[in-house]
Amino acid sequence: MKHEDIIFAGFGGQGVLFAGQLLSYAGMAENLYVTWIPSYGPEMRGGTANCTVILSEDEIGAPIVSYPSVAVIFNIPSMEKYEPLVKPGGLLLVNTSLVTMSSTRTDIRILSIPASDIATELGNPRIANMVMLGALVSATGLVKLETVAQQLDTHLSQRQRKWLEPNITALQKGAGIAKA
Repeated sequence: MKHEDIIFAGFGGQGVLFAGQLLSYAGMAENLYVTWIPSYGPEMRGGTANCTVILSEDEIGAPIVSYPSVAVIFNIPSMEKYEPLVKPGGLLLVNTSLVTMSSTRTDIRILSIPASDIATELGNPRIANMVMLGALVSATGLVKLETVAQQLDTHLSQRQRKWLEPNITALQKGAGIAKA
């Protein structure tokens, strides 16, 4: 891995920002240079939310991502906005539980993950973000899945500790689907 620009995009409340932040923490734990920039829509709740993450072995010159090498998409508006921007040769991960449209691009790799359905099967629809993050890590090898799980353990708030094991299970499930 030399340098990867990643966009996580969806609605507020889907855990998009937390997934990107967790990937950033894992990158730092593996001694990579990292940027994480969140962006919120103007709505109070249910608006757009996205974040850019850059992981690099070299210093990062500018934290702005216009054309990501990877896009992790949680909803239809994000698919419409970011699918055309993925660099040729890049990767598009799509939560097909919520995104019913398909990409017609042939110059990128597309990974369809029914993340919300999987999260519901695991007992908590709110862990779809971890299914997607596990799939991303498995598909790209950006960081080790174990490092992500360690960072989850470190950064999960005391109030959210009861969700540690379900989140780790979701990470593993997403990783397994990406391998298949």
